[in-house]
Amino acid sequence: MKYGHFDDAQREYVIETPRTPYPWINYLGNTKFFSLISNTSGGYAFYTDARLRRLTRYRYNDVPLDNNGRYFFIKDGDSVWNPGWKPMRVELDSYECRHGFGYSRISSSKNNVKADVLYFVPNGENAEVQMITLTNSGTAKKDISLVSYVEWCLYNALDDTTNFQRNFSTGEVEIEGGAIYHKTEYRERRTHFSFYSVNAKPDGFDTDRETFLGLHNGYDAPESVMAGKSGNSVADGWSPIASHRLNVSLAAGESKTFIFVLGYVEMEEDKKWAGENGCAPASKDLLQTNASMRVINKEKALALQNRFSTPAQVNAAFDELKAFWNGLLSNFTLKTGDEKLDRMAVWNQYQCIVTYNFARSASYFESGIGRGIGFRDTSQDMLGVVHQIPERARERLFDVASTQFEDGSAYHQFQPLTKRGNADIGSNFNDDPLWLILGVGGYIRETGDSGFLKEMVPFDNSPTNKATLFEHLKRSFRYTVDHLGPHGLPLIGRADWNDCLNLNCFSKDPNDSFQTSTNKDGKNAESVMIAQMFVYVAPEYAAMCRLLGDESEAKFAEAEAAKMAAQICKTGWDGDWYVRAYDDFGNKIGSKECEDGKIFIETQGFGAMAQIGADKGYPVKALDSVKTHLDTPYGIVILDPPYKDYHIELGEVSSYPPGYKENAGIFCHNNPWVIIGEVKSGRPERAWEYYRKIAPAYLEDISEIHRLEPYVYAQMIAGKAARRHGEAKNSWLTGTAAWNFVALSQWITGIRAEYNGLRVEPRLPAHVKTATITRTYRGCSYEIFVENRNPAGKIVVSVNSGSASADGTLVSAGAKGSTVKLTVTVG
Repeated sequence: MKYGHFDDAQREYVIETPRTPYPWINYLGNTKFFSLISNTSGGYAFYTDARLRRLTRYRYNDVPLDNNGRYFFIKDGDSVWNPGWKPMRVELDSYECRHGFGYSRISSSKNNVKADVLYFVPNGENAEVQMITLTNSGTAKKDISLVSYVEWCLYNALDDTTNFQRNFSTGEVEIEGGAIYHKTEYRERRTHFSFYSVNAKPDGFDTDRETFLGLHNGYDAPESVMAGKSGNSVADGWSPIASHRLNVSLAAGESKTFIFVLGYVEMEEDKKWAGENGCAPASKDLLQTNASMRVINKEKALALQNRFSTPAQVNAAFDELKAFWNGLLSNFTLKTGDEKLDRMAVWNQYQCIVTYNFARSASYFESGIGRGIGFRDTSQDMLGVVHQIPERARERLFDVASTQFEDGSAYHQFQPLTKRGNADIGSNFNDDPLWLILGVGGYIRETGDSGFLKEMVPFDNSPTNKATLFEHLKRSFRYTVDHLGPHGLPLIGRADWNDCLNLNCFSKDPNDSFQTSTNKDGKNAESVMIAQMFVYVAPEYAAMCRLLGDESEAKFAEAEAAKMAAQICKTGWDGDWYVRAYDDFGNKIGSKECEDGKIFIETQGFGAMAQIGADKGYPVKALDSVKTHLDTPYGIVILDPPYKDYHIELGEVSSYPPGYKENAGIFCHNNPWVIIGEVKSGRPERAWEYYRKIAPAYLEDISEIHRLEPYVYAQMIAGKAARRHGEAKNSWLTGTAAWNFVALSQWITGIRAEYNGLRVEPRLPAHVKTATITRTYRGCSYEIFVENRNPAGKIVVSVNSGSASADGTLVSAGAKGSTVKLTVTVG
């Protein structure tokens, strides 16, 4: 069943009930300040780093789900309710949540009072703006109260949830005018503070959680709201909050609008405090935790508040935000007549940007505490956003390469605030180096910026130890060459793409981390997938070698790739599919010889993408085996049969119940590898069959089964062995977004940036008879009309107008700022 609908004209998903099967969320922010918001106004905000600069608290594993958020309480006589339904959960007369690109709008009504709340982060600002309009739709005057609420996090989200003996004594605030300032630890080592303001004189406030809620109350019965009177509390340790009270009188038909700003400010060390030498003049309006404390310099905060003090200012910023997204999404557009496919072309790109911004670090499934930006993750994320934000992709790739070590290996993760490698996780994930080659290659193919390869980049962020980016790529490539195992295949290290295939862990202790424990020396276990990746990225690396005139290195890469492909055919082929790996004992994983885990998706997908053993028919055989053993109505499972028991030599993959996660769940991240492999093997119709099984717009009608948002991909869907087959988990932040966009844009629609032009090879499904595609490439706009007679047929490309020429299906780069019009006939 559906819980809402797509508004394609507005590019919004409209949720029609607060009772969605799971919280359905959106992301606000584009550069440094970010917020997560659910359809019931739950979520949290942070600056750059969800662990080290968390602004508001959120409780992940709490019940009821989705506590807490940014709440507005409306008291109308004895009736108390929230525009977002939670936390009071009072039945509303109407409710609607519209999630758009970088904004959300929640509208609801109760007893002739309507509330419309717009949430967004303006471009370039370190603030979440909340504009609420209250309307009396009745015939009699209404006297109501509006009470806001956020709860401050003490910045370090991990410490905030553990170090209570300290944190219950550190909370500090200031209250002045319509703003509440959170200044915990500001007088020590911090040079930043937060605030929550309103553009009106409050009729009351609270900054102490216990006063606001009452010691024994929950969010559904806050004492100061129910009593109709705020406590005017000044936090002194314990749990600081920010709450404003506005008493609002509305004549029949009257509307009033209020603007709340949740902001973050960084100050220079010598300008932290107000007044001369930090001694501010006395202010009768100022309240603070302790009167002897110095007063924070509010100059920047007041300027930020003043930029959003009127509805006109907010609406102008909102229009700028929408124009920003329209610009980004204009670089690739698709019109086919299949409304769900056309939606995916839009929403998939939006998810790619969000995933780039957060890189797995902060979602409703990832707390933002345990990981930063992944080396492998963000190298893949680049593939989905480089056509939209090439400059930011370049910057991120520089940051990624800067965490690399001199031998070509790298930190598996790094913190977005410090950009330093995460020593808690460390290195030795042996696929990481190859992903950097893929990410950088994708950037240069898109932009033609070969000068990036000459940029000086640090090793391990050392200012005194640098090499060119090309040298980093060379060491990435040679890391694989220099780390081969007994079968001539790459050593896996702690794991490859499948972080749960821990062939050197050998853990018997439930307190061990599968990813960081290595109880074997790592000289035996090998990955066929890394071998296939090596073959797949070698042409990319060779092309970049030639851009710099290094023909000998290009030939070396091609020769090594040929040797590796031959070795895969010799030791990595199992008769009908590609082997997955070899364990520490030299036994095959993903083979007919195995009782469980006979076949894995990763090597079938990558083997088909790299077309390894194509002269022997291996890719097609492997893909046929995927169809026979791994396909389900809800997507392709990661392996089959599932592991029934824990295998010490395999690690975490065998620790999940059958059908979940890496133990035979459906990983939407690697399904696109099979989709691409099918297109490259000449079977676009089967590629389309797989594509639509996991594309969220096609799952909207079974939301009661799928449960998660029908506008973004999830990481995992429960597999055929699971009791809840078809149920998704881990939505939004997953490499799924980038790879599905690659599959859609580069292989199904067939528009691929190459080093010397734009490849145009559409392989659209048979039900799409005509399509119009626009694609911006190196500053030139390509308008492509496709007539699709036979998806697997011959492709003829004609240039109708513009400064470009076609050589078969390769179209040269047109003049920057110009338009090239193409007609493509398929079949």
